[in-house]
Amino acid sequence: MEHHDETLGAYVGRVQADPKAIAVIVVGSVARGTERPDSDVDVYLVVPDDVFDSAVAANRVIFVEHSDSTYPGGYVDVKLATVAFLNAAAERGDDPVRASFEGARVAWVRDGYDLAAQVAAIPVLPSTVWESRAASFISQVRLHGTDFLREAIALDNTFLLHHAAVHTVGAGGRALLALNRRLYRGPKDLDATLATLDRIPDGYGDLARRLITRPSRESADAYVRALEAFHRWPVDRVASDSIFIRDNELGWLTGILPPEFR
Repeated sequence: MEHHDETLGAYVGRVQADPKAIAVIVVGSVARGTERPDSDVDVYLVVPDDVFDSAVAANRVIFVEHSDSTYPGGYVDVKLATVAFLNAAAERGDDPVRASFEGARVAWVRDGYDLAAQVAAIPVLPSTVWESRAASFISQVRLHGTDFLREAIALDNTFLLHHAAVHTVGAGGRALLALNRRLYRGPKDLDATLATLDRIPDGYGDLARRLITRPSRESADAYVRALEAFHRWPVDRVASDSIFIRDNELGWLTGILPPEFR
């Protein structure tokens, strides 16, 4: 919208005068063209490594700027980044950071830098990664939705019961995202993203909601059965046990984060 473009222009005009500024990358709803009239303007401000390191030490890697806004209540939501950050995000970034660059564009870059290729590469994952994710997340569904949830019921353990239910639905949602080659933006966006998928079990939303709000053997079994019947997943239950252990209990040894944090 025009007022967002004006606000972005004012922000860029101000920061490009700072010799420590390298680039401004527009992200979020404004970049994707899904902004509301009252949306803020999300940007990454690319800075040198020493500036970024100092900001990390000072707890100042994210902040808002109100002075450039041209509309009531508006502001620029700024996250700091470096060229190395962009390269690392394209190589090994987690889903939320990759998803934050969907539709991103370089609004301004200092002469001598060319960041378009790095920015474009960040939200792209190879097909082999999607297949591996599907295997990891369906394995989590099977363990949390059967073994752990049933154990919680047998032990009358309320915490374990809700923990298992939430992790079952979270993993199931991410298995479906992997199947549809869609990035995970974060918990608040999961339901909305799943609602847009082409490949998803009939009645999935109701099954997930029932398991979350009324966790039980019946609601868990119905949810897991729906996922198992919907798609021939790349691993069977026997392999899922070992995949779960590898992904969730051997991270300290392998140095690889569990799937839910990738």
